[in-house]
Amino acid sequence: QLQASGGGLVQAGGSLRLSCAASGRSLNTIGWFRQAPGKQREFVAFIRWRGYITDYSDSVKGRFTISGDNAKSTVYLQMNSLRPEDTAVYYCAASPREFGLTSATSYAYWGQGTQVTVSS
Repeated sequence: QLQASGGGLVQAGGSLRLSCAASGRSLNTIGWFRQAPGKQREFVAFIRWRGYITDYSDSVKGRFTISGDNAKSTVYLQMNSLRPEDTAVYYCAASPREFGLTSATSYAYWGQGTQVTVSS
């Protein structure tokens, strides 16, 4: 089970930190995806516990940072320099895989999503 939290309303240039609390079976990777109205769900970032490997979409690289503590089963997404185009529902998801992690189809478990709204 995954529980995402930390969303809200922020002005452009501001920051938010999302949290994803995982319970139950521990999986290899936790990812963040987002979906804006009328658009497809898109990859944001992932953290793979083995090797503590992280990756980001080009649209958030340099502004967002994913981190986590596998022992505490919690993953964070620190979002800085937010832009109106970052507005979306953000989902965390868990995958048993260690490859192909930018694709939503690699993730077997999904949280309920948290709304992030960035005003201009």
